[in-house]
Amino acid sequence: MSKQDIRFTEEWKKENEEPKEVPKKEEADALPKAFLASSKNILEKNQINFGKIQMTKRLEPTLNWKATVDFKEHKSLLRDTQEKKHGGRLERSGPPVSPGRAQLVRKSAEKIEEILSDSSSENEEDEEPPDHRQEANADLPSEYWQIQKLVKYLKGGNQTATVIALCSMKDFNLAQETCQLAIRDVGGLEVLINLLDTDEVKCKIGSLKILKEISHNPQIRRNIVDLGGLPIMVNILDSPHKSLKCLAAETIANVAKFRRARRAVRHHGGITKLVALLDCAQSSAEPAQSSLYDARDVEVARCGALALWSCSKSYANKEAIRQAGGIPLLAHLLKTSHENMLIPVVGTLQECASEENYRAAIKAERIIENLVKNLNSENEQLQEQCAMAIYQCAEDKETRDLVRLHGGLKPLASLLNNTDNKERLAAVTGAIWKCSISKENVTKFREYKAIETLVGLLTDQPEEVLVNVVGALGECCQEYENRVLVRKCGGLQPLVNLLVGINQTLLVNVTKAVGACAVEPESMMIIDRLDGVRLLWSLLKNPHPDVKASAAWALCPCIQNAKDAGEMVRCFVGGLELIVNLLKSDNKEVLASVCAAITNIAKDQENLAVITDHGVVPLLSKLANTNNDKLRRHLAEAISRCCMWGRNRVAFGKYKAVAPLVRYLKSNDANVHRATAQALYQLSEDADNCITMHENGVVKLLLGMVGSPDQDLQEAAAGCISNIRRLALATEKGDLGAKGSSR
Repeated sequence: MSKQDIRFTEEWKKENEEPKEVPKKEEADALPKAFLASSKNILEKNQINFGKIQMTKRLEPTLNWKATVDFKEHKSLLRDTQEKKHGGRLERSGPPVSPGRAQLVRKSAEKIEEILSDSSSENEEDEEPPDHRQEANADLPSEYWQIQKLVKYLKGGNQTATVIALCSMKDFNLAQETCQLAIRDVGGLEVLINLLDTDEVKCKIGSLKILKEISHNPQIRRNIVDLGGLPIMVNILDSPHKSLKCLAAETIANVAKFRRARRAVRHHGGITKLVALLDCAQSSAEPAQSSLYDARDVEVARCGALALWSCSKSYANKEAIRQAGGIPLLAHLLKTSHENMLIPVVGTLQECASEENYRAAIKAERIIENLVKNLNSENEQLQEQCAMAIYQCAEDKETRDLVRLHGGLKPLASLLNNTDNKERLAAVTGAIWKCSISKENVTKFREYKAIETLVGLLTDQPEEVLVNVVGALGECCQEYENRVLVRKCGGLQPLVNLLVGINQTLLVNVTKAVGACAVEPESMMIIDRLDGVRLLWSLLKNPHPDVKASAAWALCPCIQNAKDAGEMVRCFVGGLELIVNLLKSDNKEVLASVCAAITNIAKDQENLAVITDHGVVPLLSKLANTNNDKLRRHLAEAISRCCMWGRNRVAFGKYKAVAPLVRYLKSNDANVHRATAQALYQLSEDADNCITMHENGVVKLLLGMVGSPDQDLQEAAAGCISNIRRLALATEKGDLGAKGSSR
């Protein structure tokens, strides 16, 4: 180190050792509470003085650089600091809001919907990290002091000195946090952002190169937004200099990792400008030939796609990208062979594909074919993004068919064998899960030996992989051959083991998979031996409605295929009372699944007697006035079964369940017709119920169903009409007999 450097270091240390106007947080924590209370006013005054000093430094002239940060922005910075101290929210320490501020409160409330629309599709970095600065007495490397010296040159030097200082600063390892914070701690961020507002291209390029590197730091990102850096970068996107466009877009890509930054980009027109950067090769005669593209134009488009990828994590930005015409441009870029270009392009598409209108546009632009093609790339990140895009799009049957027709299932199956990259494995298993919803795809996966590989992934994998693996097996096990395959590969034990987890999505998927396997009697024996039925029953206590419903659905095949189902159900202490009480739920899926489970439980007379004592009849009757066809079907089946005990038929009439059931016959669902006709047939064994049915016009509705091709529906409809007719004849004879005796 030179003598000048040593002198500067000593001077800087002396400055840091002088008393500060704002006490450190660590020092404040060490003071007695009484002293803190007494020095509250002094601290507030010091904070005001600190703000003034910062403003003085910020407005210090360096050439013609324009100060972009005003006092309001500084107050915003202070407010954000307070929010961070209180866990991301402002705590009210004063009196309630005065009437004079009511209008402001109303205006703030009007923006709630917009703020909610910016909720991220990923939790990553949406929570802004707490700020921290280097301690004055900490042992800091020499680079820290050297960088701060360069920042002083930036503030006070001429144009040449500024460019030299920027170049010197770029030579440091700016990926190191110490160097990043050194720039910030001495006010270097303000200077760098001010440089962006000059007319000197070299200064802008140097500043953006540094900002691009240090903006990987979450704290620096937040500071850039606080200092108003994003609007300036958005304006640079209009620059005729392609290097500036690239650097600005890349920096925006780094900064837009949290909601406030993404919202700022959109509000300042950044989305439209970024989409315009994608239009790099529209003038080319052969758009598919990437070799014809100008390399600089390709780089501009790549950087634009990179920024859009970061911005696309909020719904409002996704919609803005679509409205700006981003989908055709992304589809066009997807035909290139530049992997560096393809990764952010596919990344943006997969983020946006969570929205239905995007999925429709992706089909219309024939993007699926290119996604499948890039699954065969050697680049792992590109494979991951393509698999994620397929995962998002494969909710639609037509897309699943397109993946199969373009040969996408085989590379997905082969990628299962590479388990080192967990992020890629999660994306691939997710794509296989969604594609497995189609039976034709399941057949192909069985042909490619994917099911055996999936079973092998049930252990020693992170939850995000397990969720997808179990989801895929749940779809595959809807077919008999695959259920046998899972059992023979030893998949039942790890599946049952996963029933004790806490991940909601994983529990929903694993209960579905276990329920699908329980359809096969041999598998059911293994599940019962592994205590799987008890674990399923215990999940009925889970607070999440989706888990409850999935567990109840899984119990249905378990009860159907158990050797001694009645005894098995009774052995669960409090199990029958638990499932009856679930009829009080407000969730339609929970109610439908519980009704289905009760239908199977009620096949055993002893269990039927127990659930009758627990009040199943009034609870089922209370659900009768529903318009949900799925619930109607299973409710009618449960009522039909429960009629077979004691005076339950009479009780259903008493609780007014008969008239609503008649209305079920007007549904368009054939399954509802069959279940309802069977329930009405059972209820028609009671004379009062027959009268209620007749009064509600059941005969006319049932007559049309007597000719149905469904034999069960035929018999139930005919039986119900027969009981009503028999009652009518008996009543008629009784009336005639009464008249004869009176004569």
